[in-house]
Amino acid sequence: MSLAIVKNRTASLIICALFSALIAVGAFIKVPIPAVPFTLQFLFTTLAGLLLGARLGSLSVAVYIAVGLLGIPVFTQGGGIGYILQPTFGYIIGFYLGTYITGAIAQTSSQPTVKRLLIANFAGLAVVYLVGMIYYYVVANYYIQQPIGIWPLILYCFILALPGDIAICFVSAFLGKRLIPILNRGVR
Repeated sequence: MSLAIVKNRTASLIICALFSALIAVGAFIKVPIPAVPFTLQFLFTTLAGLLLGARLGSLSVAVYIAVGLLGIPVFTQGGGIGYILQPTFGYIIGFYLGTYITGAIAQTSSQPTVKRLLIANFAGLAVVYLVGMIYYYVVANYYIQQPIGIWPLILYCFILALPGDIAICFVSAFLGKRLIPILNRGVR
């Protein structure tokens, strides 16, 4: 079941806009880790899926992507339609798909457990990495002519970033467990 808040169209628009803004802000909250840019975008996309559900959560990510592609510098390295050709744009596409998957899994219960929320988060994370890494490999090797091998790709785009993203999955699940009942109660 999705949040009761989705029944109020105005509230749905506001909360989608709020999460779009949080995702944009998350792009600029950088955690210093050697060799890998680590931001809090994943935290906010995961929370969007958990709290808003598959449809509205992915809509908030889609709005974020649209704003960035229109030229507003909300992505970690700017904005504009040309950003599609950045190797890291695949992770942004992955955020959209991962948010949908996270929301779909979390929505299977109106009072999900932390375990269910963790499963939803890890499923979404797997989608983000899968899409992001494939896109990175293709753009780096075939468009910008900065070849990267499979093992360096796995090291820099997966292994080094994974511990932080696992921590975000846990934080998001615990926040979701606390916030879902509050949001459901607040709209009755």
